[in-house]
Amino acid sequence: MLTLGHSDARTDSDHKLVVVMVGLPARGKSYIVKKLKRYLSWLGFQTKIFNVGDRRRLAGSTDEYEVAEGAERGSGVRLQRTAQGQGQGQAHSHGYSHGQGSETSASASASPSCADCNSPGASAGAPAACSACETRHSSAFFDPDNKKARQLREQVAMEVFEDLLRWLQAGGQIAIHDATNSTIERRGALISRLRSETDVNLLFVESICTDKDIINRNIRLKTQSPDYVGVDADEAEADFRARLRNYERAYRPIGAAEEKHDVQYCKIIDVGKKVIAYNIQGFLESQVVFYLMNMNLDPRVIYITRHGESEDNAAGRIGGDARLSATGERYARALARFVDRRRVEFAAEVDEQNQRMAQFMASGTASGASSEPESDASQSSAHSTGYSGLLMRVKPDFEVWTSMLRRTMETVEHFDARRYRIKNIRSLNEIYAGKCEGMTYAEIAAQFPDDFEARQLDKFYYRYPGIGGESYADVVLRLQQVIVELERIRHSVLLVTHRAMARTLLSYFMDIPTTHMPDMDLPLGHVYACEPRPFGNFLRVWRYDPATDDFAEIDASTALRIRYPKITAAQKSPVQASSTQTRPALPSPAGTPAPGAQ
Repeated sequence: MLTLGHSDARTDSDHKLVVVMVGLPARGKSYIVKKLKRYLSWLGFQTKIFNVGDRRRLAGSTDEYEVAEGAERGSGVRLQRTAQGQGQGQAHSHGYSHGQGSETSASASASPSCADCNSPGASAGAPAACSACETRHSSAFFDPDNKKARQLREQVAMEVFEDLLRWLQAGGQIAIHDATNSTIERRGALISRLRSETDVNLLFVESICTDKDIINRNIRLKTQSPDYVGVDADEAEADFRARLRNYERAYRPIGAAEEKHDVQYCKIIDVGKKVIAYNIQGFLESQVVFYLMNMNLDPRVIYITRHGESEDNAAGRIGGDARLSATGERYARALARFVDRRRVEFAAEVDEQNQRMAQFMASGTASGASSEPESDASQSSAHSTGYSGLLMRVKPDFEVWTSMLRRTMETVEHFDARRYRIKNIRSLNEIYAGKCEGMTYAEIAAQFPDDFEARQLDKFYYRYPGIGGESYADVVLRLQQVIVELERIRHSVLLVTHRAMARTLLSYFMDIPTTHMPDMDLPLGHVYACEPRPFGNFLRVWRYDPATDDFAEIDASTALRIRYPKITAAQKSPVQASSTQTRPALPSPAGTPAPGAQ
């Protein structure tokens, strides 16, 4: 039986959650889905996205589905390809974006062999379309009057939903149905299908955007989606706007039709500026809604660094509340200079991004303005606004957050308090090692051999012995409110914290599995800069060079590495304790040498 709320006496641990997305194309659903999946995975929930568009593109090339014939099969499916890809290059050669399924990744060029596109699969001049052409659908495919295409789209959506349910039955916890789900009939079918499932909760999340500038920008970005690989940008935009008009003809927002089923739903309007929550009852559902209430698109950077070297660092001891060493003091002064400089550089980078966006948007104005969606939310043309609402503006505020421990507070002593808001936050304190505070790892191995061995086997869930001893799982819960605040805040922040805290924060921003989190190699003297972007967080890394007393940018794809210690309880020497195997935590270019162990 479908559990739409939590009126029974069972606990939330007995339940699983299906998040069903709702909304027109180009309304930010993918942005919401990818952020939500990253957050829930970081919290420890087994979470997976099931994208209907990907399956729909695959279905278009198979004979097992019934598709529209004649015009629907021709002009309704295929678009004329051009030789040029539409992807945009990265602004910084050293940076890395964890991607989250960036749509630009699909625009990589391929060896030309098809007469209609540049994808392999058919010889040049062949009369039939290749598999790449057959998996792209033009606007006619989304015409609500195109009965066969509509049947195909409904069939694909329900098949993806069945895959989703099978995954939940196999042990998954939270599944996200990523599709428009824009009709009452589609949503009713999903509700009816879930009624036969036990302990599965349902939450609709509808993304609504009334900002015309953002809609126009999203439409331009959609010209880089897999549906338009190799298609002229103006032709792709015109087709997508026609697709959008077809969707608008059939679109019905969530409302009374769903409320009579007593479902839970949340409407996110203009990326969190307004949130409507209805009948939210469960723990998982409340986690989702609370997180979605704290999103924004303002340009900002989250800088993360460990404190300068402390006296305990120099001695190889963990925990404690030691002061900075002389080396740490030097790092603290250099860090203040570096952040002063980066504030100016980032403002200039945002101005450059504004110019690129203006050129990108202007390139589609002539063809796109006449095909504006016909709804009330989309009446003004692109060039009537000049896209002024898309200009990103850097907020002048800048905060510096530290833990309550001396080594972090001393690291920020050289920041000008008139220009920076400095906050000391207990949640950023280092993981507490209980009885092992102030010890070296060799001493822990000698005095607590069983605990030492247990920690090597499962560092994420292992909890240090003694009153108040913590695990990485405890740290995730401790930092949950910090993460939500970092998502809510609209200006840049520098976090000066500790190794376990930096590992936990970076695993969230860069979508690194929690199983790898405790083994991330994050040495002293590095600054990790996470910049939120529409398709994921863009990472840049700087390393402090004592010889120049300044920071130099390094390759971000190789800067985050996983270290697997080989030491066991019987190996107690500091030299043996440093023996490791390493590999990148992020995808890196082939042949990139690993940095030296530190």
